[in-house]
Amino acid sequence: MNNEPTAIKTIPVLDSEELRVLGALMEKSKTTPEYYPMTLNALTAACNQKTARNPVVQFEETTVTLALDRLKRHGLAATVTGGTSRVVKYRHTIALQYSFTPDELAVLCLLFLRGPLTPGELNSNAGRLYEFDDLAEVQSVLEKLVSSTAPYIRQLTRQPGQKEARYMHLFGDPALVDTYVAETNVPPVQANNNLEERLAAVERELADLKVAFEKLMKEWTG
Repeated sequence: MNNEPTAIKTIPVLDSEELRVLGALMEKSKTTPEYYPMTLNALTAACNQKTARNPVVQFEETTVTLALDRLKRHGLAATVTGGTSRVVKYRHTIALQYSFTPDELAVLCLLFLRGPLTPGELNSNAGRLYEFDDLAEVQSVLEKLVSSTAPYIRQLTRQPGQKEARYMHLFGDPALVDTYVAETNVPPVQANNNLEERLAAVERELADLKVAFEKLMKEWTG
């Protein structure tokens, strides 16, 4: 099976609202297929879930509608009409645009909804999106998405104390990618120095407060 997308296309720069709506559509197409395609009300509720989301948001239906319109222009969402229901429904079309396989879609969906994750976190949270055999299979999918002609995800530098490096998608604002990279590339020595500086500042403030308190007590008792 060839997991490499057949047509290399430019990755769109999606904002946080578009990513949440797209991720929710991708998730529910697998976890609740009986309610997919989704109504605007159901999609809004999916975006605003308090579980399996980072960050948690509170979108209005208007926000979701506008995000859907932008996703349609990117070719990543479509409206479904007709049949026995008169209610307008929505579905994602990312698999059609990029020929992603189900395992690749599962990884991207989790990254869209939860932010940067380690292979272990991807494996444990995939759930009904895709049943990975083991961590090695997850790593294989990640490597395909990283090494594609047009990379779809990026590996971040492993943070101090972490056993695994995190991965993030590249469908968002490049500035956001740079932010995550800058955060993960802070040398441990520098991080420790920053902590020491903060502790020193707190100690100075406490010393100043102690002096001020003693002075006040002397004036009051004198």
